[in-house]
Amino acid sequence: MEAAKGTVKAVALLVGDNNVRGSIQFLQYLNGNYTHVTGKITGLSPGLHGFHIHALGDTTNGCISTGPHFNPLKKDHGASTDDERHAGDLGNIVAGPDGVALISIKDRQIPLSGVHSILGRAVVVHADPDDLGRGKNLLCASNDSSLSVLDIFCLVPGWIILRVNTHVDMNSARLLEMQAQE
Repeated sequence: MEAAKGTVKAVALLVGDNNVRGSIQFLQYLNGNYTHVTGKITGLSPGLHGFHIHALGDTTNGCISTGPHFNPLKKDHGASTDDERHAGDLGNIVAGPDGVALISIKDRQIPLSGVHSILGRAVVVHADPDDLGRGKNLLCASNDSSLSVLDIFCLVPGWIILRVNTHVDMNSARLLEMQAQE
C-alpha cells in the first residue's frame, strides 16, 4: 500500500501466544473520503470473526476495558454496509482452514485524523462471528457492546495488546509500539 504525500497511516504489528501473528495497516487517503484497512492475521480458528473498532484504548482489564463499539454518532449496531451502524462496525473477517485471515476493507467512518479519529481506540477481533445487528446474539445486537469473553485479541492504535483466550494473563502479552505518520 503506497502512501501519497499528506495521507495518514497507522500500522499495527501483532505478536502473541498460540502462534497468533499479524499486521494491520490503516491508510486514510488525501481526499479523506475513506480509510483503507489491509492486513493478514495468522493462527486464528477457521471461520468468521467479528472485527470492530472499540471506543477506548484502555486495555488494563483486557478486552472488557476497551468499551463498546466506537459510535460517535449514537447509531444502532449493524453491518459495515448498513447506513445505520456504529462507526466501529467493520463486519466479519474470515480465517480459512489454515487459520489465516486476509483483510481488505474500505470504510468512510473510521478516519485516522479529525474529531472522530480512531487513533487511540482499540481494534478487536472476536472469537465468534458478529451478528451484524440482526439480533441473533443479544450482546452484539445491543447498543452497549459486542464484547465476548472469548475475544481473541485487542489491538490499540499506538499500542497492541494480544489476548489469545480468557486463560492468558494480560501481563504475558507483548506490547509493541506502532506509529501513526502524516
